[in-house]
Amino acid sequence: MKKTFCLKEKFLLFLCLSFVVLSGCVTNGNPTPTDFLKDSKADIFVLDEIVYSNVENIDWVKELDYTIGEKIAVITKQTNKAKGFENGTSNKLPVGTIIYETDTLIEIAIVDGKEIPYLKMIEG
Repeated sequence: MKKTFCLKEKFLLFLCLSFVVLSGCVTNGNPTPTDFLKDSKADIFVLDEIVYSNVENIDWVKELDYTIGEKIAVITKQTNKAKGFENGTSNKLPVGTIIYETDTLIEIAIVDGKEIPYLKMIEG
């Protein structure tokens, strides 16, 4: 009986170690709202479970020519807390802000007539 108990312990230890090793092999994936909301200057929204970040101060974006296309989203919630940060949520854009696609990599939010560019934050 003692031998069986030791085998069970070894098996559980092996299983736990395997889980730890395998979980270390999994890629982190795309950034989450938690990754950005640590910075009080962050200006983000989530669409289709992807974080978009304000890029209006990036030089190449300032020089970008784009055409605004279709409406793709509306901001439905505003919060600074990562918990509950879901599709349609922003930490800075007011509720009701419309997000438009463009013919470039950026999306545009229009607030009080001002076009604010956002870029999809993806790994890779």
